[in-house]
Amino acid sequence: MTGMEVLVIGGGPAGVSAALEMARGGLNVTLCEQGPRLGGAIHRQPDDPARRLRVPRAQRRRWRTLAEALSMSPVEILCRHMFAGVEGSGAVLLEDRASGRIVTRRPAALVLALGGVERVTPVPGWQLPGVVTVGGLQVMMKSTGRAPEGDILIAGSGPLLLAVAAQLTALGKAPVAVLERSTGPLSLRAVAGLIRAPAYLWEAAGYLSRLIRAGIRLQRGASVRSIAPAGNRLSVTIVDNIGLERRLVVDRVALHDGLLPNGNGTAAAPAGPFTVLAGDCREVLGGVAAIADGRLAGQAVLAKLGLAGSDSAGSAATLQHERRTQSALNTLFDYSGGDAAQLPDDTVICRCEGRTLGQLRALLAADDRVSAREIKLNGRFAMGACQGRFCAEWVAAYVASQRDGQPPQVAEIVGSRWPVKPVSVSAFVERHPSSPSE
Repeated sequence: MTGMEVLVIGGGPAGVSAALEMARGGLNVTLCEQGPRLGGAIHRQPDDPARRLRVPRAQRRRWRTLAEALSMSPVEILCRHMFAGVEGSGAVLLEDRASGRIVTRRPAALVLALGGVERVTPVPGWQLPGVVTVGGLQVMMKSTGRAPEGDILIAGSGPLLLAVAAQLTALGKAPVAVLERSTGPLSLRAVAGLIRAPAYLWEAAGYLSRLIRAGIRLQRGASVRSIAPAGNRLSVTIVDNIGLERRLVVDRVALHDGLLPNGNGTAAAPAGPFTVLAGDCREVLGGVAAIADGRLAGQAVLAKLGLAGSDSAGSAATLQHERRTQSALNTLFDYSGGDAAQLPDDTVICRCEGRTLGQLRALLAADDRVSAREIKLNGRFAMGACQGRFCAEWVAAYVASQRDGQPPQVAEIVGSRWPVKPVSVSAFVERHPSSPSE
C-alpha cells in the first residue's frame, strides 16, 4: 500500500467498483455509505435476508461478484456515514449517524458515487400522504421484502414502472393500474438499440409476462391529472391521450418521470481533494454502466496520483454500449409531464416548503426581473430538506417558459453550499478527527 488514503462516497455498484479498482492499485480506500448496508438503490439489501425481493438473475449475479470481491479486499467500509461536504480548509466532512457527530478526513482523492435522483413532475395533490415515488416504493420493498397494504396505482413514464409493478405482483399485491404516459410507436432507432441489448428485452419480457398472468394491463397514453383526499383514501383523476377522464379511488399513488444525475454536493471545493464523479450522479445509465464507470473513476484517481491501474478499454467500451442502449430506450418514453400552464395556482411545487405554483407566478410577475437567488431566498423554492432535488429542475424549466432571455440554471437555484444535506448543529459541536492526518 502507498499510504495515500482515498474516500469513496456511496456504496452502490459505482462506488464499490471504484473502491475495488483503487485498492487493487495500492491505495488505502475507505468506502462510506449513508445507509446501514451497501448496495445503493439498485442492489438494496433487505433488513431480513429471508425476505429478499426477487430481482433479475443477472442483477443478482453482478452484485454477488462485487460483494465477494469487496469481502476479500482491504477496503475499509463505513456504513451509516453521510457525506456532508468539503469545508474551506479542504477537509471532507462525514456525519457518523451512529454517534451523531461529524468526523473529518483529508484524503488524497475523493470519488463521489451518489446515484441518481428520481424525477416527478408536479400534479395537484402530489404532496398528500400516500403519494410516493415509484423508486421509493421499490426501495421500501427491497428493504422489507413486503408490499404496502391497500390498493396501489403506478403512473408516469419509464421502464421502472414495469419493473416495480411486476415486483409488487410477485409479492402478492398487484397494482390496480399501471399508467404509462407515452404513446409513441417503436422507432427504428429504439429497435436497433434494443436488438443490441437482448438482456434488457429479456428482463422486460419477464416483467410483462408476470403482469399479463395477473391480469394487469399497461395502459399507454394515460396519466394522472390530479389527486384529492377521499376519506382515508385518494381519489385520482386519470386522463387519456384523447382527453377522456375517469376516477379511481386507491390507497397509494406511486409517481415517476425518469431519473436525473444527483448533482447535490458534487461541486469541487477550491482547497479540496482531487474529485471524480462515478455512476448515475455523473450520467444516468443504469447498473451495468455504473460498474464500468466506477472502474474508470478509480483509474482516473490512480493516474492522478501517479499509480498504474488496469486497462480502461473494456470499461470504456461497456460504458459506450450502455449509453447507446439507454439513448434508444429513452425514445420510448415521455418524461415531460403535463403542461404547467394548465396547472391551477394552488398546485404545490416545493413539497418541503409547501410553495405553490401561484406563489412562483406572483414572484415572476414582479416588475423587477427576479434572479435565481431571489427565487430561492424570497420564493423559498429549493430551500427545504431535499435542497431542490424535486423542485429545482421543474422551477427552472417553468421560469424559462415564461420569460425571454437567459433562464436560470438548476445549479443557480440550488446553489453550492455545505452541508449538502441537513445535519444537526450538535453534530458539529463535538466534531472530532478520524484520521491521523487531521
